[in-house]
Amino acid sequence: MPTDQMEVYKKEVGDVGASLIQSGMKVGLGSGSTAACVVRSLGRRWKEEGLRFIGVPTSNATAQLAESLGITLSTLAEYPELDIAIDGADEVEKGSLNLIKGLGGALLREKIVRYAAKRFIVVVDESKIVDQLGDHTPIPVEVTPFAWQATAKHLEKIGAKISPRKNKDNSDFYITDGKNMILDCNFGIISDPVKLDQKINAIVGVMENGLFTHCTDEVLIAGHNGLSRMQKSS
Repeated sequence: MPTDQMEVYKKEVGDVGASLIQSGMKVGLGSGSTAACVVRSLGRRWKEEGLRFIGVPTSNATAQLAESLGITLSTLAEYPELDIAIDGADEVEKGSLNLIKGLGGALLREKIVRYAAKRFIVVVDESKIVDQLGDHTPIPVEVTPFAWQATAKHLEKIGAKISPRKNKDNSDFYITDGKNMILDCNFGIISDPVKLDQKINAIVGVMENGLFTHCTDEVLIAGHNGLSRMQKSS
């Protein structure tokens, strides 16, 4: 998909996601390029419509963007229960709406915010929809830097092909907002995401992984046929 067209799709679905927010809500604000489109659209509504809500960001980058737009921010310490969280995804599995998230590096905070929210809405372009997870995306696994090599060995034992994430200039390891490392783990096609999620998180040294299972209420999708919605199959 051409980059320019993808950006159009992201803006379109970002606007739809932002339209779900009403004044007075407590809102989890996701991370990544599509979630940023939601935040920018919310910033326009804040300025032009007088929309007022409390935002809880999932990353420092999202916080900086929201603050630049004048959006009022807080934390889960102040507001432990949210009305809604809106975020992007790297892969969305048809039917189950299970996800892979975390290529942007904020998976731990994204998952914490998601489980504080009554509703979790995912916004994506059509390239993110897959028949089974693992189609083209590794699972990001956030690990403590202490003895990360030992943690990696245990991940290899359950089938992962591991690539420690580096900064864009490849000069050093990528470090998350929580001061952890990310190991990008390729398991191939994932037949049982719930079981794999449990196996990964049982390894000492793992803080969290990018499998989001049985937690998505609705997916909003922008693509060549316009906007569409997916809800979990019963």
